[in-house]
Amino acid sequence: MKYDVKDMKLAEKGKLRIEWAGAQMPVLNLIKSRFAKEKPLKDLKIAACLHVTTETANLMQTLRAGGADVVLCASNPLSTQDDVASSLVKHDSISVFAIKGEDNKTYYEHIISALAVKPTMTMDDGADLVSLIHTKKKDLISGIIGGTEETTTGVIRLKSMAKDNVLAYPIIAVNDAQTKHFFDNRYGTGQSTIDGIIRATNILLAGSAMVVAGYGWCGRGVALRAKGLGAQVIVTEIDPIKAIEAAMDGFQVMPMSAAVKSGQVFVTLTGDINVIRKEHFLKMKDGAIICNSGHFNVEIDIVTLQKMSEKKRLIRDFTEEYTLPGGKRIYLLGEGRLINLAAAEGHPASVMDMSFANQALSAEYLVKQAKLLEKQVYSVPKNIDENIAALKLRSMGVTIDKLTTEQVNYLASWEMGT
Repeated sequence: MKYDVKDMKLAEKGKLRIEWAGAQMPVLNLIKSRFAKEKPLKDLKIAACLHVTTETANLMQTLRAGGADVVLCASNPLSTQDDVASSLVKHDSISVFAIKGEDNKTYYEHIISALAVKPTMTMDDGADLVSLIHTKKKDLISGIIGGTEETTTGVIRLKSMAKDNVLAYPIIAVNDAQTKHFFDNRYGTGQSTIDGIIRATNILLAGSAMVVAGYGWCGRGVALRAKGLGAQVIVTEIDPIKAIEAAMDGFQVMPMSAAVKSGQVFVTLTGDINVIRKEHFLKMKDGAIICNSGHFNVEIDIVTLQKMSEKKRLIRDFTEEYTLPGGKRIYLLGEGRLINLAAAEGHPASVMDMSFANQALSAEYLVKQAKLLEKQVYSVPKNIDENIAALKLRSMGVTIDKLTTEQVNYLASWEMGT
């Protein structure tokens, strides 16, 4: 078995942490138990490019229980938990190619190593795996029945490929499942982003001015959590509808050009490039803290910040100090990569439970339906989404109402009015 991890001596620590996360993932555990009996993924070869975390490890174990041969690589150079990577190799015999802090060259070499399995299915987080297959590994396409995508950013890329008629196999957009983006993106990103900022800086958020760029589900979550900790939250947006929502949710809304004058902490969650750039750096206060919680490290123009700076130093773990002419300091967290995974542990296991339940059941769905699907991006089937929600509620001890026969008939009728 081939693999490339940092240190196999970390495997025992990783095993315990994986078990801890697994205890908080009841829905995935139910799926894992069924998979172990039914083997719906038998003979499937899955190349997975995901954040190598304790929660991902539980997904890998579930896929393996279902009969799949799984190879895992990282979907971000700073998101790997090295003890988890080692444990998956030692205790689960899963090939892992991931090292926290790997350079860009190694990152792509690891993706290529994962593709050496000649996958029949891909599982992606950001579409780097799919993109590489479509550009440099086209020979693999004929053997692939389909794939899944975990993130907003990745879904956008894949839908663009489908629109241009270059997507070569069907993809299930796991991110579009309501049990994913309503919860993972909002509550998971909300909590873990704040966690990453605090771990990297140990600043007090109460009373500080935090600028949240983007009011999608991730931005909503961060703004909500920051507000709960007492921060004065400013939202920047380009979508007028989302801007109205942010204003009605009680947040200040203004352009970034205005927000930079008062902001103390900035976090980008837009999925777009150069959201914070030169003109913003020039207007920022001394001591401004900037970070990103979008998938790729392109939302902050780091190259320009480096060129503008007279001095750069690592002042704390995951905190780089850039000194501009005149002495103004700007602090960049986590190299501009996902702060919730670069400086913290990513989303809590209980919310990833639903996200990865979607991944596992979407893999099973693809096995059964791939021949009927076109080369397009598909949403997770509604029955899978609702089943996951029902299982999660049951695990939480929550019960809900059911429609009476009379109510069902009323909703189906056009004859009954006032």
